[in-house]
Amino acid sequence: MQKIKKAVFPVAGFGSRFLPATKAQPKEMLSVVDKPLIQYAVEEAVEAGITEMVFITGRNKRAIEDHFDTAYELENELEAAGKHALLDIVRSVIPSNINCIYIRQPAALGLGHAVLCARPVVGDEPFAVLLADDLMDVRPGQKGVTAQMTELYAQEGGSIVAVQEVLREFTNQYGIVSGSAYKPNLERMLGIVEKPKPQDAPSTLAVAGRYVLSGKIFSYLENLGKGSGGEIQLTDGIAAMLKDEAVYAYRCDAKRYDCGSKLGYLKASVALGLKHPDMGEEFAKYLHELMENN
Repeated sequence: MQKIKKAVFPVAGFGSRFLPATKAQPKEMLSVVDKPLIQYAVEEAVEAGITEMVFITGRNKRAIEDHFDTAYELENELEAAGKHALLDIVRSVIPSNINCIYIRQPAALGLGHAVLCARPVVGDEPFAVLLADDLMDVRPGQKGVTAQMTELYAQEGGSIVAVQEVLREFTNQYGIVSGSAYKPNLERMLGIVEKPKPQDAPSTLAVAGRYVLSGKIFSYLENLGKGSGGEIQLTDGIAAMLKDEAVYAYRCDAKRYDCGSKLGYLKASVALGLKHPDMGEEFAKYLHELMENN
């Protein structure tokens, strides 16, 4: 089975729910403790053995490219000042063997269109898709969600979509999957629909922002019309593909933080702040005192 070497990061969105913070910076560069959201996603892909990162960008997204580029002036200043610990942090943002590729999405035509923009680079290879808005926090010692899914792809030979249960009242915020039991935590997908009303949802299994897809998905995406919201939806492409080949829904048990929402972003910041090796203990003490005094 072909090894997954490429990951696609759709990062062209406006981030309007975080205005004015995202007026001049990408939402993917919002920091959770001391790293931007996009770095968490890239690190997850690197852990899975992926070496080519394909960013589907838009206007005002240059900061993402700069973040993963070499900062010569900053490195020289830190080295001259003898700040070697900070220098190591700057140089470790991305390993030297990783190749970053940037493709401009010409218009905001949906997630399916963003993924389709990666076709000239990905070709017919299988690839991963990571949505940086979904920060996936795994237990200590557990492999990241993308690494788990690439292993499943190698075993099953079919596309994998990460899913988690949500309350029925929230199905209109997600792609919703229906499936039949196949293996522990893995279902053979029977259908997938974008943001159905609670009364129309086929289940409460929601797509969780991680995909490992066959390169064949591009052929389905290019023949789609506009779907929900007047956009080309990745869910519609997957729905068409699963009629011809197996697609699996993987019930991942990571803690998912929806950092596309303010509340989810705040929750992630607190949860990861409490885990931080340098300040977690002091932060926990502060939160305890804050709760006692309010």
